[in-house]
Amino acid sequence: MSLRTLMVISLWTLASAAAAQTATFASRSLTPELALQAAQAALERCRAQGFQVAVAVVDRSGTKQVFLRDRFAGPHTVEVASDKAWSALSFRTSTLELAGLTQPGQPMSGLLGVSRMLAVGGGLMIEGGGSIFGGIGVSGGPSGEADDGCAQAGLHAIAEEIQF
Repeated sequence: MSLRTLMVISLWTLASAAAAQTATFASRSLTPELALQAAQAALERCRAQGFQVAVAVVDRSGTKQVFLRDRFAGPHTVEVASDKAWSALSFRTSTLELAGLTQPGQPMSGLLGVSRMLAVGGGLMIEGGGSIFGGIGVSGGPSGEADDGCAQAGLHAIAEEIQF
């Protein structure tokens, strides 16, 4: 093999390796066990306050990973909890904050027309250590603020595991 051929092969190999490094990335995901731990903590917090709720945890792609519904939580809570988790993840903000940002006359009010978008307290993004893991949504409490507090309890239950 000539020196020129070796140089071309070497350059091609280096270029391929550099392209491969920028063409992919690694991401962290919640295990089912950790998602379940968050959902159980949220459910327990609501139970302690006398609320029957549903809790949904979605992964980083917005797909439902865990869902729990207490015995007497209303039938609407199934969809609402899932949509709160999806909304928090999708818009990268709490649904309690989205409730204010999407009021009539506000610049983001048009978001209410987005399918699955739910701007009512109780949905939080799950993030830690610079990574977005998913979202958690709670439905069934007496207010969005109450649902939000239960969702916060779910985040607190897994905070150490998702931080670096």
